[in-house]
Amino acid sequence: MHDTASPCATVSQDVADSAYFPAVAAPDSVSEAPRHSALVRVTHWTTALSFLGLLVSGIAILLAHPRLYWGETGAVGTPSLIDLPLPFMLTGQSGWGRSLHFFAAWISVLTGLLYVVHGMVTRHFRRHLLPATVDLTWRAIARVVSSHMRLRPPGGEDALGYNVLQRLTYLGVVFVLFPLMIWTGLAMSPAITSVVPALVDVLGGQQSARTIHFLVASALVVFLVVHVAMVCLAGFGVRMRTMITGSGTRNEASSQTAG
Repeated sequence: MHDTASPCATVSQDVADSAYFPAVAAPDSVSEAPRHSALVRVTHWTTALSFLGLLVSGIAILLAHPRLYWGETGAVGTPSLIDLPLPFMLTGQSGWGRSLHFFAAWISVLTGLLYVVHGMVTRHFRRHLLPATVDLTWRAIARVVSSHMRLRPPGGEDALGYNVLQRLTYLGVVFVLFPLMIWTGLAMSPAITSVVPALVDVLGGQQSARTIHFLVASALVVFLVVHVAMVCLAGFGVRMRTMITGSGTRNEASSQTAG
């Protein structure tokens, strides 16, 4: 999945915010409670659209040569690291795929930068994503994993915020996977690596960067699928409403996750 800067970026963190419900002041309150700022909602949907463009164009690029290698070079007739069960489509889709990938990647990068700056300034990451020490015990993590494995929807206060598994996952997506996508995307660009060769040298070559890029992109797709599934489990209607309108009620969140 060759591109010049592909972060699929921040799909993740912006997408992750659709599951966030900060507590309101009174437990019995049924009044409207703001949950997402306009900036969060705009960056969320912008990222969702750019990620769709990256996914479609990435598949088109991959079909031109569905084999992955390690090192600096790789071609038909040389040993491959992974042979994907996809057909070779050497003509037709690669040109528009690269153009769309480049365009969607930079939209995603700029949107992600805006979101990260906003999160730093408002201390969103510290207040909503950094796990408390007490939640980092094996017992606490095992309890959350068990609930997820049983497809048990969150209830009560758990329905109004991130659990420790969500927090760790979102932090990993935002600060590990997406930066790695950007890095490997830049490392596949000859124009960039001719100026900063260390970008690709550290990874072991352009084909190594391409393979890492593909694996990280696959991890992001898995994250997206699981995220959407958990949003549906926790209450799709109220989650979508808050990400579109920016508000909802506490009772809505609790009622959709009860039972």
